[in-house]
Amino acid sequence: MSESPLVTLRLRKNAERRIRAGHIWLYSNEVDTKISPLRNYTAGQQVIVEGYNGKVLGTAYINPQTLICARMISQNPEQVLDKSLLVHRIKVALGLRELAFPTPHYRLVYGESDLLPGLVVDRFGDVLSVQLNTAGMQVLEDDILDALEKVVKPQAIVLRNDGGMRKLEGLAEETRVARGTLPDEVYLEENGVKFHVPILTGQKTGWFYDHRMNRARLQHYCKGKKVLDLFSYVGGWGVQAAAAGASSVLCVDASETALDEVEKNASLNGVQDKVETMLGDAFDALKQLIQEGERFDVIVLDPPAFIKRRKDIKNGELAYQRINQLAMRLLEKDAILISASCSMHLAYDRLIDIVRSTSRHVDRQAQILEQGHQGADHPVHPAIPETAYLKSLVVRVFRD
Repeated sequence: MSESPLVTLRLRKNAERRIRAGHIWLYSNEVDTKISPLRNYTAGQQVIVEGYNGKVLGTAYINPQTLICARMISQNPEQVLDKSLLVHRIKVALGLRELAFPTPHYRLVYGESDLLPGLVVDRFGDVLSVQLNTAGMQVLEDDILDALEKVVKPQAIVLRNDGGMRKLEGLAEETRVARGTLPDEVYLEENGVKFHVPILTGQKTGWFYDHRMNRARLQHYCKGKKVLDLFSYVGGWGVQAAAAGASSVLCVDASETALDEVEKNASLNGVQDKVETMLGDAFDALKQLIQEGERFDVIVLDPPAFIKRRKDIKNGELAYQRINQLAMRLLEKDAILISASCSMHLAYDRLIDIVRSTSRHVDRQAQILEQGHQGADHPVHPAIPETAYLKSLVVRVFRD
């Protein structure tokens, strides 16, 4: 326990139902502000959470300025989030990743699903890329870094504290090497393919491990095929397709820096002669390729989240429909479309329906061969649907 007793946070009547069901988020409108005025708490403070009847539900950390004003730490009122608990939970997370993956390249900590809400850690061998996304984790920065050093013993730890969640939490953005010495080049291996990681300048932590298993399945459909990789970033899909035997790969992205990384990663794997790049907006690129009469055997659609909030659902679904329709117009008569979404607010059945309806719009048939999800280093918390966000369909699109 901490040196001084934790203060309590009292909930409104019936507000504890989700917590008893296993969820770990508490919203500001669930707090009994007559007994527990939010102005009395500071961001990152740890508290004991009580139900309406005063029964203790466990411990949490709080940010009184945000909609999700508290995140549960433990159901044990004697357990606070300190270095000891951090070490224990990181060790458990590490053990699970080592069971699932043969090399030390994975998401080591996936926030709520690893009972470390607000903390994300990606591992690239001896280098860790860390995001502290909440005030509760920010105040524990030194303890987190100490715990990671104790459990993993990395050469370097990079803080990538530049995500949108930090703005919501009232936290400053920063990117820096927090511990150790960062090597000149950082690499990872995924599905037998090597990649350079732009750990200080790339998106998020520098890489997207979540599609690992879906990219592995892509390799089975690529041999001898002409492949288009849209929203390619640094070539996670496209370079793996080339390494798996694709005859040619075109990677499209709006970032020139990302496409420079595609070329570097293609060279790393000896497939530079198969991989070309195209700079531009994916929608515009698709229209241009249609006008030029291009056709592809395999197209990968892995866009950024078109739906970030519930109010974006209508416009976001229209964007998914447009991009899938344009892609289908570029497919050969019998071809493969990999249609993915990282929008938590896009239900899986809606993605399937979008693929169905767009295929009919272009006078094609669709046959879903595989349905993919995030990998084992992004485990799903069964009480928190927000942790299950990734969807991927392998679709045969053909004419009768």
